[in-house]
Formats: sequence, C-alpha cells, structure tokens
Amino acid sequence: MDFGFGAQDEEFRQQARAWLAERLTGAGPYAGAVGLGGPGSEHEGEAARREWERELGRAGWIGLGWQAPGGAYGQRRVSPVQQVVWAEEYARLRAPARVGHIGENLLAPTLLAYGTQEQRDRFLPAVARGEELWCQGYSEPGAGSDLAGVRTTARRTVSGTYRVTGQKIWTSLAREADWCFVLARTEPGSTRHRGLSFLLVPMAQPGRIEVRPIRQLSGTSEFNEVFLDGAVAEEVVGGEGNGWTVAMGLLALERGVSTLVQQIGFAAELERVVADHAARCGPAPDPVLRDRLVRQWAELRTMRWNALRTLGGGPDDPGAPSVAKLLWGGWHRRLGELAVAVRGAAATVGPDDWTADDPYALDETQRLFLFTRADTIYGGSDEIQRNIIAERVLGLPKEPR
Repeated sequence: MDFGFGAQDEEFRQQARAWLAERLTGAGPYAGAVGLGGPGSEHEGEAARREWERELGRAGWIGLGWQAPGGAYGQRRVSPVQQVVWAEEYARLRAPARVGHIGENLLAPTLLAYGTQEQRDRFLPAVARGEELWCQGYSEPGAGSDLAGVRTTARRTVSGTYRVTGQKIWTSLAREADWCFVLARTEPGSTRHRGLSFLLVPMAQPGRIEVRPIRQLSGTSEFNEVFLDGAVAEEVVGGEGNGWTVAMGLLALERGVSTLVQQIGFAAELERVVADHAARCGPAPDPVLRDRLVRQWAELRTMRWNALRTLGGGPDDPGAPSVAKLLWGGWHRRLGELAVAVRGAAATVGPDDWTADDPYALDETQRLFLFTRADTIYGGSDEIQRNIIAERVLGLPKEPR
C-alpha cells in the first residue's frame, strides 16, 4: 500500500497548520493552553481546554472522521489520510489535549453505525460544536476487562424510560461530562453477553448520580467512580438486548486513525526522553540506554505501520484491536521506565518549582513513569487481550469460568 501524502493532503496540511498556529503561537488566544492536559494531566487548564473544544467546533475541526451523508452534522468531509495529517499538525504544535475526544471518537462513530437517525440528529451536532462532553460507563469493580460480568441493571418503566442502578469505575472525565454511555443489564436473570443494553445517560441528575474522584499514584484524579441510583435514561442504542454487539463495535474503534493519533503523542514523549539522554550523556552516550532508545524508536515505527495497514480496509480482523492494545500498552509502560533510567538519580527528586502547597508535585518524567504503570491494565488488561487473541484468532479452547 502507498502511505504517502498527495498534493491535496499537503494543501490540507497547510490549512490546518495555519489555523492552529494563528491560535496557539505568539499572541494567539490559546497560546497559554499549549501542552496542557492529556493522560495523567487531565487536571490542567480545564476551563481553557473546554473553551478550546468549542473553538474547534466553531471552525469545523471536530468530526473529521465521521461518515455522515452530506456532512449534516457540521464536520468537514476528509479522507483517513487527511485525518492523520490533522493529528500530526495538532501534535506538532502541542495543542491542548482534547476534552471531547470520547464523544467524537467513540460515541459518534457508534451512533453512526448502530444509532437511529433521531439519535444522530439529537447528539452529534452538540458534539461537533464542542458543546456536550461524554464519558464511558463500562468497567465496574467486579467487571473491568471482562465486560461480560457487568452487574449494573436498567429496568424499563411504564413510560418507556430506564432506571439505571449500579456502580462504574475508572470513568475518565466523568466530572466534566454532560452524558455517559452506559453498558447495563436490561434482562433480569441474564448472564454474560446476553441481556445487555447500551444506554445514553445524562449526568446532571442530583441524588441519582454521584461522581467520586479516584486519587491516582501520580497524584491526579482523572479517573472516577460513578454511582447510579435509579438514574433515568431515555435512549438505548442498537435495540434492547444488543448492548454487547454495540459495546464491542465501539471498542474496535481504537484501531486505525485513533491509534495513529495516540502514537503521534508517543513520538513526542520519546523525543523528550532522547533529548534528556543527550543532555545528560553528551557526546559519549550510555551504550545500554542508547540501545533501549533505539528499540523504543523501532517498536514505535512498527506500531505506526501496523496502524496504517488497518486504514486500508479489507477483511475484518477480530484480533486487530487486541494486538494494537498489547503493543501500545507495553511500549508506553517501557517508555516510562526508560525515561526514569535516562534521568538517573535525579528522577527521584521533586521538580524545581516544588512548593509546600503542593507537596506531591511531579515533573513530566515522574508523571510519565507513574501513569504508564496502568497502561497494560486499563482499556482491557494484557491478560484479557491475550485470551481474545487465543480464542477468536487462534481458535484455542476458552478459558474455564
């Protein structure tokens, strides 16, 4: 396959680069938000990043990958390659980390694939304008990577709505979100994959929804517990009882363009680690660390080509999302370990701007190391991903329950 950029792609790149530079460099209105946010740092610049989301929406930069007839939801119609171009330019200028990525990259494609026209008309325009934020209600204390163990229940009322009761955990951006898509059990007595439904739940329900931040090893609290006590949901996507199909379809969206976007951020982190190594070792690089850095670079290139390969379409590969998760989870965790090794003993000391008001302040390297310890767990643990590959790709016997 030819993964090069054509003339139209480069023209699109110049347009994207000019728009971003006008707002993020020099005296641009969002220059102060450059570099804020992202995994492990979602507490940074919340108000500025929320306004940045609306700025992206006003200019039509949200929903570039949506395949909606006629562009009815305000997004630009661009090719997958141009989506990569936009992501590269976004990362190059270290634009603020998105607070609306769950709505844009997970909910929207799911509604386009499984939702009704009424649901698309109701929810997609608000996401495209950057006005409504979403979070994901999948994992539970007893059902993390194994979503078939979900115990949250939803009971249909005489009016046709649902009352949702249960607990979700590790819910990113739940405090900021306006809506949550929730996997719940709508068929009493059902087990495993049967009887699940994909519900859309408004978060503004005092007394029925409580969000409790989870303090992480890195000192931040971007994950949350969400307690639902009879929360009202009016929308079910894909039909009642079809939640497993919808949920698995959503998880598969982590491949392709979204994976490439993630890797662009990884490349920037790797460059900073390489710069730290050069600054510390000078013209006589440490041969062991040098070899580890080269390996990280080579593995990142391999992941990039694997993700680009998925953009070409072709037969569905049931193991592709699991392979991608195994690759990037382990790679990112090793990068955190390498960043600390490069820094040496200095990695154990607090940052220069440490103050008594923030006794647990961390620098960029320390936060990277601590947060990446979770990369092989969240989003589906390595053990679960290997089980999926073994059972669905290799045809091996299922693990005993």
